Amino acid sequence: MRDGQTQKFKKAAVRSGIKEFLARFNAKIVLVSGTSAGQEFQLDGKPLTVGRGPGVDVALDDATMSRQHAAIEYSREGFRIRDLGSTNGILLNGKPVQVGDLDHGDRFQIGTLRFQIVIEERAETPDTYELSSET
Repeated sequence: MRDGQTQKFKKAAVRSGIKEFLARFNAKIVLVSGTSAGQEFQLDGKPLTVGRGPGVDVALDDATMSRQHAAIEYSREGFRIRDLGSTNGILLNGKPVQVGDLDHGDRFQIGTLRFQIVIEERAETPDTYELSSET
């Protein structure tokens, strides 16, 4: 997606490991279609598997989705989506892929359901100090 943010996120991912990346950025996928549209799934660095289940992290009721359809995983370049041998494949920004890099704002389709990846910089909180009250 060409929003001015994508390159910054990719550079941050390359320079750091997943812990450092997730300390700076909040990463999630958002379901943008279907009856559960708006539902969010947090990315924490472990592979997130999506399918009809059982044995997946995100089980959704979609007959066009394989039981274990796709995995979203972190690599040195950032997040990517990988087809797990599904019957109907994955579309990333409208194009079929076996493996594809995910940037902020990218949309992908698994079965009939569409998702979007959201990577947002975390708000910095100011330092707080605890002072003793000596008289």
